[in-house]
Amino acid sequence: MSFWGDEQFTFFERTLFAVLGRQVDIFEARFLSGGDINTAAQVISSEGTFFVKWNYIDDQDEAGLPDMFEAEVKGLHVLRKTKTFTIPHVIGHGRHGDKTYLVLEYIDAGSPSDTYWEKLGQSLAALHSHTQAQFGLFFNNYIGSLAQANTLTSNGYDFFFEHRLLPQAGLALYKGLLPKTTYDALFRLQAQLPELLPAERPALLHGDLWSGNVLINEAGAPVLIDPAIYYGFREAELAFTRLFGGFDERFYEAYDEALPLQSGFRERIPIYNLYPLLVHVNLFGSGYVSGVERVLKQF
Repeated sequence: MSFWGDEQFTFFERTLFAVLGRQVDIFEARFLSGGDINTAAQVISSEGTFFVKWNYIDDQDEAGLPDMFEAEVKGLHVLRKTKTFTIPHVIGHGRHGDKTYLVLEYIDAGSPSDTYWEKLGQSLAALHSHTQAQFGLFFNNYIGSLAQANTLTSNGYDFFFEHRLLPQAGLALYKGLLPKTTYDALFRLQAQLPELLPAERPALLHGDLWSGNVLINEAGAPVLIDPAIYYGFREAELAFTRLFGGFDERFYEAYDEALPLQSGFRERIPIYNLYPLLVHVNLFGSGYVSGVERVLKQF
C-alpha cells in the first residue's frame, strides 16, 4: 500500500464513494501497465475489485482531456448494445481535483478457449454487421489522446480522407513531424480512393483494435476495451489488426467465413493503415513517417 502513498489511496476511496454512493475501504491497489495515455490500477476494496484509470487536468492552460472518459463510456455503451462482445460494465466516471477518472468492472484474466480465435472473428463480423445510413458517429471521441472527429458523412471516401487522414496529416505537418511534400502527396491519393477501395456500407468499428485492446476473460472469451468507435470501412479495422500483428490466422478465416471480404483485401491494407500510422506519428514521433511515405509511393 505504501507504494501509492496516502494521497493516492484517498483518491481511490473518494472515487469509489462517488460512483457507488457509499463508503469503501481500500485493501490493495496494483499498478497496471500498458497504457500510454492514462494511469490505471486494479483496486481491491470492501465492495469488490475494480479497474480505475485516470488522467490529469490543468484548467489554467486547458491541457488534459476532460471529456475523454465521457466519450469512452458512450463508446462502451454502444458496443454493449450490439451484444456481440463481452464489454466491461461501467461503474462510473467523473472528476476529483485535478484528475478525471473512469471506474470499470475488473476483468479477471484467463486462458483462450480452444475456439477463442474463431469466436473473435465471428464476433467482429457480427459487430461490423451493424450499420447506419452515414459514415461517422453522433458524437466525437478520441484515438489515444488525439481528437477524432466523427462528422456524419454520406460518402465513405470523403469521410476517410477528410475526417481520418487529413486531420492527422495536418497535425503532423503543424508539429513539424511530416514533410510538406508528404502532406501534399496525400491529396494525389485522394482522387484515387474510389478506384482503390471497395464501396461498402458503413460498419460499426471498435476503432482501435490492436491486440492490447482485446482481453481474455476467465471463460476464455474475448473482451473489448478502450474503444474509439465510429461507422466506417470495415476493412480499415481488419487492416489495423495486421499492422502490429498478434492475431491468429484462424481469426481472419472465421471473419471471412461469417462476413466475406471482397477480393484483393491484402493489397488494400497499406492504404487503410495510413490512418493509424499518422496517428502514431502524432503520438510517438517521426519514426513512423517512413511508413507513411512508403504507402504513398506505392499508390
